[in-house]
Amino acid sequence: MFQTTDSQKIGIALVGFGAAFLVLGVILLFDKGLLAIGNILFLSGLAFVIGLNRTFRFFFQWHKLRATASFFGGILVVLFGWPIIGMIIEIYGFVLLFSGFFPFVISFIRRLPIIGSVLNLPGISKYVDRIAGDTSRSNIDPES
Repeated sequence: MFQTTDSQKIGIALVGFGAAFLVLGVILLFDKGLLAIGNILFLSGLAFVIGLNRTFRFFFQWHKLRATASFFGGILVVLFGWPIIGMIIEIYGFVLLFSGFFPFVISFIRRLPIIGSVLNLPGISKYVDRIAGDTSRSNIDPES
């Protein structure tokens, strides 16, 4: 595999805790304190994993300007006290920012023992293939 440094291990833990706080904040009826902590932990974990310079380069690219503005604008709306609207804006920005990673994540998840079996079920795999952008797994033969 690849070697992870201690700061990357800390970053992975921070991203995991951030995701857990975000999920817990949504479960507890959009608690703005938990959502704010989750956002801060997620962003700081991302900076630890890929580095501060690469984090800034990732977020502040010209072709990702709308996605970055939506993501950070959603965080600000959550902090100002409208958590449901802020999370909707933030999820929109998150999908725009990280949509390039979805095929890699889905191909990794498909290799996991239990979750991969569920994602490869006939009814579910069609939708997962659409999200992943995988046309080679479709059931339609293009030559017929």
